Amino acid sequence: QVQLVESGGGLAQPGGSLRLSCAASGSIFRIRAMGWYRQAPGKERDLVATIADDRTTNYADSVKGRFTISRDNAKNTVYLQMNSLKPEDTAVYYCNANVVRSVADYGMNYWGKGTLVTVSS
Repeated sequence: QVQLVESGGGLAQPGGSLRLSCAASGSIFRIRAMGWYRQAPGKERDLVATIADDRTTNYADSVKGRFTISRDNAKNTVYLQMNSLKPEDTAVYYCNANVVRSVADYGMNYWGKGTLVTVSS
């Protein structure tokens, strides 16, 4: 069993900042890629940013230059620093991790329950 718990969501002003955290726990041998996705009402869940186990990063064009994804492998935690927030960033943000649970296992994807980010004046 693997659990991902997001934190750090809330209300921010346009131009403001928030930092999201996602901590993974449970049966973890190692974590491969981790990422953040978001979903606004009536829209599909879209990729925001990912970070591989070698710390290679990938960002959606809409957040490049504003958001930064990072990870702390010792804590099994991924972060999303969100700066220069826009109303369009309003969404539920979900954490994802590809987790290898044992030496013999392949990686499986797990999702957090999401944290709401609201950007509004």
